[in-house]
Amino acid sequence: MSNDISEKDKKDWENFLSSKERLPNKDFTKSNHKIFKTKSIDLHGYTLEEANKTIEGFIKKSFSEKINKLIVVTGKGLHSQNEKDPYVSKDLGILKYSVPEFIENNKNLMNIINEITDANIEDGGSGAFYIFLKKNRSIK
Repeated sequence: MSNDISEKDKKDWENFLSSKERLPNKDFTKSNHKIFKTKSIDLHGYTLEEANKTIEGFIKKSFSEKINKLIVVTGKGLHSQNEKDPYVSKDLGILKYSVPEFIENNKNLMNIINEITDANIEDGGSGAFYIFLKKNRSIK
């Protein structure tokens, strides 16, 4: 066996490293036959601070109740007042972007979350997202 790496392999590796695409989590596989215990929350009308505080409590409570799929409806930001304020980010102030960012930056929450994905159209499409929680192994 040769230790030489082909130019194609080098190029493929460079493309892989520079790609923003996330690899699937092998420890978490969504199967069609898995039954989800689901709960949802609608954050329409919340301020960013209220939404972050509410979603944190909602995730922790759902985990303790052994819920494994959350549907979080944020809306699409179409009626957001951010566009009127030149000092506020047009995207990051909108709950659609800022709530998932808040969750991903919270280590305590991410310790109980398997995956955050976009919602299907029937659950809110681009105005919602799913949170798949890890299995709660605590004994009640």
